[in-house]
Amino acid sequence: MIAQGVGITEIIVVLIYLLVIVYLGIMGFLKTKSSTDFLVAGRRVHPFVMAMSYGATFISTSAIVGFGGVAGLFGMSLLWLTFFNIFVGIFIAFVFFAPRARRMGHHLDAHTFPEFLSRRYDSRFIQIFAGAIIFLFIPLYAAAVLIGGSVFVATVFDVPYEAALLIFSVIIAAYVIVGGLKGVMYSDALQGSIMFVGMFALLIFCYARLGGVAAAHEKLTDLAPLVPGTLQAIGHQGWTAMPKFGWGDIQYNLWWIVISTITLGVGIGVLAQPQLVVRFMTVRSRRELNRATLVGGLFIIVMTGVAFTVGALSNAYFSEFGPEMTGRVVQMVDEDKGLAVLQVMQQNDVGLWEDVEGQMAPVKLFGEPSEQVAFGEGQTAALQTGRSISIVYARGTADEIIPTYITSAMPKWFALLFLLTLLSAAMSTLSSQFHTVGTSIGRDVYEQVTGQHRISMTITRFGVVIGIFYAVVISFYARESTFIARATAIFFGLCASAFLPAFIGGLFWKRMTRAGAIVSMIVGFVITAFWLTFIKDQEAAAIGLCNALFGTTSLLKDVPNWPVVDPVIVALPIAAVVAIVVSLFTQPPSNEHLDRCFKGASL
Repeated sequence: MIAQGVGITEIIVVLIYLLVIVYLGIMGFLKTKSSTDFLVAGRRVHPFVMAMSYGATFISTSAIVGFGGVAGLFGMSLLWLTFFNIFVGIFIAFVFFAPRARRMGHHLDAHTFPEFLSRRYDSRFIQIFAGAIIFLFIPLYAAAVLIGGSVFVATVFDVPYEAALLIFSVIIAAYVIVGGLKGVMYSDALQGSIMFVGMFALLIFCYARLGGVAAAHEKLTDLAPLVPGTLQAIGHQGWTAMPKFGWGDIQYNLWWIVISTITLGVGIGVLAQPQLVVRFMTVRSRRELNRATLVGGLFIIVMTGVAFTVGALSNAYFSEFGPEMTGRVVQMVDEDKGLAVLQVMQQNDVGLWEDVEGQMAPVKLFGEPSEQVAFGEGQTAALQTGRSISIVYARGTADEIIPTYITSAMPKWFALLFLLTLLSAAMSTLSSQFHTVGTSIGRDVYEQVTGQHRISMTITRFGVVIGIFYAVVISFYARESTFIARATAIFFGLCASAFLPAFIGGLFWKRMTRAGAIVSMIVGFVITAFWLTFIKDQEAAAIGLCNALFGTTSLLKDVPNWPVVDPVIVALPIAAVVAIVVSLFTQPPSNEHLDRCFKGASL
């Protein structure tokens, strides 16, 4: 492991990087003269800085480590999320949403996303409600990012996970609390550039090690018979194929996981991410947004496309270059290609071969079977050797696949570069998340509830500390497989269901009313909370309330497919319909208010 070989050079490089980040935070502090500077960077950010900040905030360790690891499990079907990230998260967001959000935000003098909605609908309740949702739930997303970064830091530097988590959190807190959004965005631009270089280099190394693009994908395709039985049962057809599509049988579960939760939940949810929307309000004109679109699109395709491709290809790498596994073949999957299921064996103290805790590994065999050896109770078998896919080598936890691949397959210097890439990815996203946490509790909740503005900035900075502490606690206890991807999808889906109808209606429909916005936000939030607590099996099992009340992890446990469908599939359409219907039956906004909101807009 590279952790054993980290020397003074690596430590110095990381310290220099951190000093630069501190410097940018100080520069942000020196240029932060008002709440507008702290909250929206003075509304005069360069388009390159805005685009890189948007991309670096959007793409984090949750995408690289979390969803990259999920691609190791499920395959390249996750590239549909890359398509949605670019088409929805960049093209639709920058071309259709950003210009109106920037213009309306300037006209309404909005500094945060909840304040934007509040002033569009002239409702203090909306600002408090949205601010409370953000403050309570964005630390869940932040925890996913913290885990991804801390796991890799702990692996590279051979330090306890808890120590890496603590150091990571303190560094981020320092420059967010001091620098505000200016310090955050300057740092994001540097970190995004490092991320771009690191991920592009990773793709080149990965394909070079596997013999080129065509050879790598052919090797991965040939491994389809080695898909573990548990994944085959839910529709996995290989790492270069889409899962089985259909409804009404467990064999279609994976398709609904990949499409509803991963692709739609995250791909649509990006439009209503508070920490991303506020960046639209940091530039001076539409021209800057147009210039940022190309930069943002190129950044996203490299970051997510590489992470998902390399995650899937890690299976091909380990099947060819991974550690040897010894055992007896219990099932020959494809004799021509030497694909088999191996019962992994090890020698005990008296020289007999024993099963390793019942472990069965799908492997690619090599070499001839060895001579017959005793493995217990007078039985003998011809032992064989093989190499397994990354799912097995990373001990079945998706969040460990990318770190395991990097520390095993890449040169030592590249692991250092990738460490900086992950540090950048995590710190850029976390800084924006914690900045959003602070502003939600300070400006959106405290100011609106108390009417006091004098110590709002102090409350905001205190809110950042609370948010960090909350996220660290979650990160300390939540370490199960796929947690990073699941937590990210939950927050993105929640934002889509609770905020997106009100946000879209506020931008594009003058007839959208305060009542329609309020009811849609409440309905979207309530349905999402109900679905996660009583329907979606994995999340409901973790929460435990459904089991305590009804003795089952899901009320639809025995109904195929529904327990894996993401709540956004149900909550978002209902919230949208409610927003339209309620708006049509309630008093429209005054012309004076609409003129203020839509001044200069052609609808």
